[in-house]
Amino acid sequence: MIKAGIIGATGYAGAELARLLANHREAEVIWYGSHSYVGQEYTQIYQNMYEIADSTCLDDNMAEVARQADIIFTATPQGLCASLIQEDILSGTKVIDLSADFRIKDVKKYEAWYSIQHPAPQFIDEAVYGLCEINRDQIRNARLIANPGCYPTCSILSIYPLLKEGFLDPSTIIIDAKSGVSGAGRGAKTDNLFCEVNENIKAYGAATHRHTPEIEDQLSIAAGEDLVISFTPHLVPMNRGILVTAYASLTKEHENADYAQLREIYDHYYQKETFVRVLEKDVYPQTRWVRGSNYVDVNFQIDPRTHRIILMGAMDNLIKGAAGQAVQNMNLMFGLDERTGLESIPLFP
Repeated sequence: MIKAGIIGATGYAGAELARLLANHREAEVIWYGSHSYVGQEYTQIYQNMYEIADSTCLDDNMAEVARQADIIFTATPQGLCASLIQEDILSGTKVIDLSADFRIKDVKKYEAWYSIQHPAPQFIDEAVYGLCEINRDQIRNARLIANPGCYPTCSILSIYPLLKEGFLDPSTIIIDAKSGVSGAGRGAKTDNLFCEVNENIKAYGAATHRHTPEIEDQLSIAAGEDLVISFTPHLVPMNRGILVTAYASLTKEHENADYAQLREIYDHYYQKETFVRVLEKDVYPQTRWVRGSNYVDVNFQIDPRTHRIILMGAMDNLIKGAAGQAVQNMNLMFGLDERTGLESIPLFP
C-alpha cells in the first residue's frame, strides 16, 4: 500500500483527497495534517468520514510526514508548501502540491501575482505541471508535482487541441469562467455567506485573478509563443462545479473550417482519455453532468458570422480541479492505472 500524508486535510480539497483515498485500493492515508484542528478527531470535522477515517488530526510537520509516507499531498495556502519543502524530503518522498507554489516557472511573475516572496525557487524548474492529459510522461518520473488550478484545468483542456494545432489566433482568446462557492475554500468570509451568495452571480478578480498567469503559461507552451489572455471568473450560487466558455478567432487559413474538421482534432487528442469527454454536436457541457467525478466535458461551437469559435468545458472543481487530479497524478507516479480510485460515475441529480 502507498502510504499518503495530507497536509491541509481539513480544507475542502484536502477532505476530498481523504475521501478519494479511502476508496483507493492501493493507498491509505496515514497522516491527516491540519493547522487549525491539531488533536481533534478527523470525523468531528467531517462527519461523512465517520467510521472510515479513524484518526486524529496532526500538525503540518512535513519532515516528519516524509519519514512515514511515500507521498505527501499539500492542500494548503500559497507559500506554505514552498516554505516547508527541502531536498531531504524530496530525496525520499514524492510531493504533490495543490497550491500555486510551483505552477509558474518565472519566480518574479509568481511573486508579482501572489504578493509573496517565493521561499524555495530552487525547486521551480524541477516541478512538473500535473495536467495528466498533456504531461503524462513527465509526471511518471517526477518527484514534485505542481497540481493545476481548477480554472486553468478546465480552460486549458477546452482550448488546448485547437490552439496546439494552429487553428486559433492566440491574441484573441477570452475566457469567461464560473465556479461554485467551494472554489473559494472553507475559511469564513463574508462574501461567501449564504445570504451573500444565494440568488446572486458576480464577477470577481477581473483582470487580476491569480490563475491568469498559470493559464497564459500553459497555453503559451501549446501555441509556441507568449500569450496574453483576458480571463474573468464569476461566483455562482452552487456548492461545486466549474463552467468555462472561451472565445477565440480562427486563423485566416482556417476561418472556413467545418465541424467535422475540428471534431477530428478533439478526437485525436482525447479519444483515448478516460476523463475528458468530447460531447456530441450541439450538446453543451453542464456542471451537473460531471458533479462528484473526475470527468471534464468539453465541446465547441463554430460561429460562421464572426469566424470565431466558442470553446466550452465543465468539471467538478474539487475533484478534477483539485483532489481527483492529484490522485490521478499519484497513480502515474507509482506506475498504477491512472483511473484507480477515480472511477466514480458523476452524481445525478
